[in-house]
Formats: sequence, structure tokens, C-alpha cells
Amino acid sequence: MKLIRAEFENFRLLRNLRLDFSTDSLKKLTVIRAENQTGKTTILNALQWGFYGEDGLPGKGKDYSLSPLDWNASDKMHVPISVQIEFEVTNFRRSRIGTIETTERYRIVRSVRETLNGDGYERSESTVKLYQLTDEGNEPIDPPQALIHETLPLELKEVFFTDGDRALSFIEATATLRTKRERVEKAIRSLLGLGVIEAALRHISNAASELNKIAKKIGDNDELTQITTKLEQLDKEILDIDKKLGDANLQFTEFDQKCIEIDKEIKAALSKGNKDELKRDLEQTKTQLKQIDSQRTEVNKEHSQLFESLALSRDLLAPLLESSFKKLNELRDQGKLPSTTIPILEDRLMGTTCICGESLDPYNTDGKHRREHIQHLIEKSRKPDTLQTTLTELYFDSRSLNPSEVADNEHWCSKYAKIAKRRDELEMIRSEHGKELKALEVQLDAIPDANIHGLRATEQKYIAQRDRFSADLAKYETELENRKKEHRSLVATRNNLLTKQRRGIRTLARLEAINDIEQVLQNSYERITNEELNKVSALMNTLFLKMIGADTAHDPETISADPEHIEIVQKTEISKDFDILVYGPNARLLNPDQDLSGAARRALTLAFILALTKVSEVEAPNVIDTPLGMMSGYVKQSVFETAIRESSQLVLFLTRSEIKDCEDIIDAEAGRVITLTNSSHYPRMIVNDPEVKELKVLQCKCDHHQECQVCKRRIDSEQETEQES
Repeated sequence: MKLIRAEFENFRLLRNLRLDFSTDSLKKLTVIRAENQTGKTTILNALQWGFYGEDGLPGKGKDYSLSPLDWNASDKMHVPISVQIEFEVTNFRRSRIGTIETTERYRIVRSVRETLNGDGYERSESTVKLYQLTDEGNEPIDPPQALIHETLPLELKEVFFTDGDRALSFIEATATLRTKRERVEKAIRSLLGLGVIEAALRHISNAASELNKIAKKIGDNDELTQITTKLEQLDKEILDIDKKLGDANLQFTEFDQKCIEIDKEIKAALSKGNKDELKRDLEQTKTQLKQIDSQRTEVNKEHSQLFESLALSRDLLAPLLESSFKKLNELRDQGKLPSTTIPILEDRLMGTTCICGESLDPYNTDGKHRREHIQHLIEKSRKPDTLQTTLTELYFDSRSLNPSEVADNEHWCSKYAKIAKRRDELEMIRSEHGKELKALEVQLDAIPDANIHGLRATEQKYIAQRDRFSADLAKYETELENRKKEHRSLVATRNNLLTKQRRGIRTLARLEAINDIEQVLQNSYERITNEELNKVSALMNTLFLKMIGADTAHDPETISADPEHIEIVQKTEISKDFDILVYGPNARLLNPDQDLSGAARRALTLAFILALTKVSEVEAPNVIDTPLGMMSGYVKQSVFETAIRESSQLVLFLTRSEIKDCEDIIDAEAGRVITLTNSSHYPRMIVNDPEVKELKVLQCKCDHHQECQVCKRRIDSEQETEQES
């Protein structure tokens, strides 16, 4: 089967887009060059919806609107949405003259209407039509599902339509062990066509149940009747439990996948920053800026007050003050300061003895005479002592103005330097916080409105649901095993009783024949599974080792292989339990999440998908979104070349960074190169105004070497300017 072309109308970003794929058997590669957010995943979903309907959409279409996201919903608009896919199927028929090859062309058209209502929408049931394109016209094929299921089984949609990130759940620890095994097992068994044997086994089981009803009517043996009745009941219970087990397994896998997807959504949001945390950081930074501004105001006030301070006057008058204090110190040294004459003489007059020891008794002639002399001295000294008192007060009260007695840090220049330093520090701190505030605002603007808290709450709900279904799985598996064990025991008893009935021998023979057929089918099922599983495992190992260069580790001419993985990875395989295992030196089991790089994990996933497709001999396209992400150098080129070689038709969605260093491969292998651009990326990402008002994917004729008015990106323009300068 090969894709010829696809046309999309009003499918989200795909307003009116037509893609033509390369059908050249020699140049079987189609490259769709598109950057992130340019509709790559949307095209993948649209193709799956075209073939499988709601089952091909994320979450089976629940809460997944198909109409363009910017469509005006104010008037309850009816949006017509359609996907047309033209493809061809090659059939091989044996005849007497040999194998005859015929190729038939088909067109599948799926359409639906969505009615927009405010923030919500209502979607009608989609209609699908399949036409065979012949020279005589278009012949409708009804129902179309049979051909689609035969050509591209629903179970294999992720093998033929591969999201590079989502496909990693085949091997990564983000998926539970059960989910990984389930995905690998389902993919392998679906591609190997084991559904036919599974249907035959179900038919045999039904036939055995019918024969048990016949056995119930044989003879008058009450015990046989009771046992056959019980077996009937057990058959119903086993069927019911098996259905519940299947439903629980489906629900478990679905919620496990939801856990994986929401975990990636959280990580993607957090990779650009946690919006809630950034908002808290923003508010904290604003608070700090307010505090800094308050401190700046205080420092500016201190700066202003410094010009009115005593320190400024003292330091400005320092020469005069030093001269004045020099004279005061001289007076002090001469004993003239401080002024104490009058107080001392007056103190003596209060008593009857002079300083010299003579009597000052007023009733004594000599004492009276001495007292009068002292009083005369007091009156004589009073005028000059007023000056001394003033000088004394000046000496003691003005000591704070004495430059020689002021500490260095109390001088005006020191105070000014301290305040200026503090002011400059605050200016610097404020500048840093201002930059931080702007950076936070830019980060916030760049982060989509992802409610991390809400996402985590949803994740916990999904985990709780997954764990609930996991518990149901364990319960149903136990119940099923118990019922089957009881069933086997009753079958043995029933068969023993039938041998005692003449009419029962024939029924028993038929039951034994059915049992033999069931055993043959079961053995065939297991043999095919094991043999083909081993083939897929071996080819996956070969392809993966080739991709990372480990198969050329001993070739001295090979110098570009990845030395890291040559040393680490020795072997890969798929176990009988459908686990994809990786081994290192000394057969040590490796953890792909921890021991393999992102490039190696993608290479291993693609090796599994390519091996599965090759072993099944199903010729179908491999449409892969972002297969070369996180790759570079040898691994990138080797994965690219291997994918081209092993695919019957390869359609790759590649970004410019993925194309880098692979241009020569595309030149040699690509039959068609398509470039897509998102109109909403102007002016932030693309240089020229696309002159379209609506949000849509634009297509131009540029290949991987070219750029035009439509697709020229700003980063490329900036790089050209730098190179020219």
C-alpha cells in the first residue's frame, strides 16, 4: 500500500492543504519540512482520522476539536471538515502462468460537521466513503472498513503513523511494564496476521460449548446433568470475565497512556518554567524592589541631611577651629583654664582657715584682715574671670568641634563615602532585580497558559484510575484462572461420565476432535508468535546496532560511529514476554532511560518499528513525525539511511535542525520535498507578512535548500546578516 496524496479541509490548522507523496520505487522518500507548531502532528492525526475515524484521534476524539481553533464561534457556525486520502494497493495472485501483480487505486473521504457554540462545540457522526478509482470511473465500496482493516489494521496505526515522542513508550519507563508489553505484543501479533487464528480459537470454544449442551441431554444421569449445567454456567462466566478483563486492560492502557502524555505535557510546560512558581518569583521580586526603593529613599534622605550636618561645618572650618583649639590648649597648659580662682577663694571664705593654714576667723584681728584681703582679691579677679569662664566653657563645650579629637569615620567625607557606597550598592541591587523582573516577565510571556497545579491534579486522577483498573486486572485474572481450572476439572469428570453412556461416546469423540483442533491452533499460534518474534527481535538488533555504528566497531576505517554506544550496547532483543531488552558488556541488562541517550532510544524504537514492518512483509507507508530529534552526527545519518532502506514508502516530518547534515541523503533519496509554514509565526519567527488573516498552514515550493517570501524564517535571516557582517 502506498499513499498518493491527501487533502485536508478545515482540520484544525489545515484549512485547505494538499500533500502529494512520492510513489517512486527508487526515490521512495517524502520529506515534509516543518518547524515546531507547524501542523506536523495535526497532519498525522488527520491521516489517522481519515482512515480510522474517532479511533484514530488522541483520546478517541474526546475533547479534541477538529475545527480551526480561531474560527469565530459567536454565530453558532457550522464548520465542514473533511479529509481525502488517495492510495494504491498492490495485490499478488498466483495463476498457472505464475504470480500476477495488480495495483488498484482508492480514495477514502471522511467528513463531519462541527457546530461551534461559544467555547464549546458539537460534532456530528462522521461519514466515510471509499471509492475504487478505475478508467471507467469511481466505484463505491461498501462497507469501506473491511478493506481499510485488511490494508492498515487499526492496531497498527502507531506503527504506520508514528509520533517520534509517543513511540518511545515501547521502551521507556514512563509507560508501565504491562503497557509496554501490551503495545509490543499487540503490534507484533497484528502485523503477523494472528487475528485469523484467534478468531478460529473463539469459534472452537463456541463449538465446545454447543457440544456441552448436547451432552447435557444424554441419558438420565443426574451427575452428568449437573456437571454440564455447571460447565454452561462456567462458559458464560469465563466469557463475561474475559470481556471484563479485556475492558479493564483497555482502560488501564488508556489511562496509562494518558499518564504518559500528561507527564510529558507537565515536563514540556516546566521546561519553559513553572508558571505558578514564576508568578510567585515575580511577586517576590516586586516586593524586593519596593523594599530596595524604600531603602534608596532613606539613603537619599541621609545624603540630603548630610549637607546640613555638624560634620560638614566642622570639616569646612577645620583650619580656623584647629587654630582656636591650639590657643585654648596653650591657656590650659598655662593653667589659666579651666577658670577656678573665684570659686576657690569664695570656698575659703566659707570656712575659718586659709589655704596657707592661717586663720580667717572674722572675730580675730588678723583673721578679719585676711578675710578682707581675700574679698578684695575676689572683686579684683571678677572681671578677668568672666572671660576665663567663657573660655573654659568654650574649651569644654566645643570639644566635639575639635578636628583632632573626631574619629575618622565621623568626618563628613567618610560619612559621604559611606552613604555614596550604600547608594551605589542599592542602585546595583535594584538594577539586578530589575533585570530579573524583566526576565521573569519574558519567561511568563513565553509560557503557554498551562495550569501546572491543574495538570498535576489531573495526573493524580489518571494515576488513581489506572491503579483502579490495575487492581481490577489482577482480580479478573485470578478469577479467570480459577474458573478455567474448575472448568478443566469438570470437563475431565464430564468426559469420564460420557464414556459410560452409549450415546455419549459419539459426543465425546466430537469433543476430543474439537480439543485436538484447538491444540493444533494453539500450537500454531504459539509457534508463529515465537518464530516471528525471534525474527523481529533479530532484525531489530541488527538494525539498531547498525544505526549506532556498533556493528562496525571493529572496522578500522569506521571513524564516525558513536563511540559511546559502541562501548555500552552489545545486544538488543524482544523477550518471550514482549519486553524490549538492551544488554551491555558481560550481558548486563541496561535501563534504556538511564543508560541510553535520547538519540539511541529513538533509534531503538525506529529499529523495532522497521523490523516489525519488514518481517511481516506488509508493504505499507511509514509516516513518522520528528524521527531524528535529539540526534546528530553518525547516529542521525545512519538512522535516516536505515529508515529509507527498510521502508517501502517513507514520509518524514523534519525540522530544519533535523535536516542539517542530512542534505546529501535527501538529495539522493527524496522523490518529493514539501515545506510548510504556520501563518501565526509572523512576525516572531518568520520574516515576511503572509498576508492572511486566519491561522493556517501555508505550503510553498521550496525544497530543503531553499527559502522564499513565505517560509523565510527570522533566525535564518539573522544568521545571514551576521555572516555578511
